[in-house]
Amino acid sequence: MATEKEGGLEIAADKYRSFLHDEAQNTEWRHGGPPIFDTEWAKGSVEEVVQNAIKSWEMELSHKTRIQDFRTINPDKFKLIVNGREALSAEETVSLGSYNSVLKSSMPDEFKYYKAHEETFDSADDAFRTALPRGFPCEVVAVYSGPPVITFKFRHWGYFEGPFKGHAPTGEMVQLFGVVILKVDELMRAEEVEIYYDPAELFAPLLKAPLISGPNTEQQQQGTASSTSLKNALSRTRSYTSSPEQITTFSMTILVHVLE
Repeated sequence: MATEKEGGLEIAADKYRSFLHDEAQNTEWRHGGPPIFDTEWAKGSVEEVVQNAIKSWEMELSHKTRIQDFRTINPDKFKLIVNGREALSAEETVSLGSYNSVLKSSMPDEFKYYKAHEETFDSADDAFRTALPRGFPCEVVAVYSGPPVITFKFRHWGYFEGPFKGHAPTGEMVQLFGVVILKVDELMRAEEVEIYYDPAELFAPLLKAPLISGPNTEQQQQGTASSTSLKNALSRTRSYTSSPEQITTFSMTILVHVLE
């Protein structure tokens, strides 16, 4: 990236904001200085190492088809565990794809608002690429322990700018947070990945908008079923609870486990 000199400091030019550093010494900034839009983890820090490893693993999982071509995992020991479910092997994870591996569920169909067993790698990829056309990147928010057992908090985020399962886009940001326990070998290859997150953070904003008007398509039918599942889950909380606090706790418990 091109740089420019200013008061003895070297500042990276911003190709999207041409006046960001214009006459910076004479500008009064709301927060004491110009905003920084390219913040990164310190080079060589454990946070940078973890983030690079996660991004590389996601790239391989999304774009490589043969286990022997993966460099980020130990294929003989690798297993993926999501929200305490039964572990998936390397072969199963690659076959299902990143979305279906994480969204796979053993719940009854009536409680599912995403049926991973009915999706293929391509159909799942198309559904989320359509809904989140600018991507759904992952960033490491905090690292709590370093290798060989790495524990970190992550954030996925994107903008809901395309239809999802028949539901109209809202243009709003969709984000979810989670925690990962990652066991690696001496080559920093993943041997065991445990992911814990709340799927309701992802699906609540994707399903809250009304169905798109028009012919009754299969996607719209799936969207209707998804909305019904959410309503059923919430309505059952009223049958088993008596106070607002209990309803809130029980509702979140059901939503967290819908995809388990």
